[in-house]
Amino acid sequence: MTVASQKMSLEEYLNFDDGTDTQYELENGELIVMPPESELNCRIAIFLLIYLAQQGIPSHRLTMKTEIVVSSSRATTRFPDVMVLSEELATALEGSSRSTIMSDMPPPLLVVEVVSPHQENRDYRYKRSEYAARRIPEYWIVDPIQQRVTVLEWVEGLYEEVVYTGENALAEPSKRIASPLLGVLELTAQRLLQGH
Repeated sequence: MTVASQKMSLEEYLNFDDGTDTQYELENGELIVMPPESELNCRIAIFLLIYLAQQGIPSHRLTMKTEIVVSSSRATTRFPDVMVLSEELATALEGSSRSTIMSDMPPPLLVVEVVSPHQENRDYRYKRSEYAARRIPEYWIVDPIQQRVTVLEWVEGLYEEVVYTGENALAEPSKRIASPLLGVLELTAQRLLQGH
């Protein structure tokens, strides 16, 4: 849901405070209210965060709901569900008053979006091109609605994708997810989509 009728600059958005706990993304200069996540989406994101920590990624390089500026010219920010940061980016964010990855900071190594109902275009189309423009090396779209996990690797300016399916899909659900960043994981789409 769009809130303001007039467009905001990135600077205006970063200084915006309406006195509520409402979370907003900025999309092409317009404030968009972020609805609360479903319980399943929260469980999937937390499960993945714990799983990544168990793979040896230090906790200071893992984050949930850290904001990222994906386009300063069109004033757009996103709040991915989970991110893996580089050591350099984790250091750049230390001591920040706001957990926002600015456009002059290095990109995260991995961004994960868990698809919410009626938000498919945002995750599959818009964020895909925005994250590619930021040169984020790896982007996962975890889709509990379509029962699939799409792993995208940034190669020469475009994302190449591999799709893993969950239990309700026709394809083999037991194939382990291969991550360009982390290698072949002891994790299937079915297990991730269930969040346990």
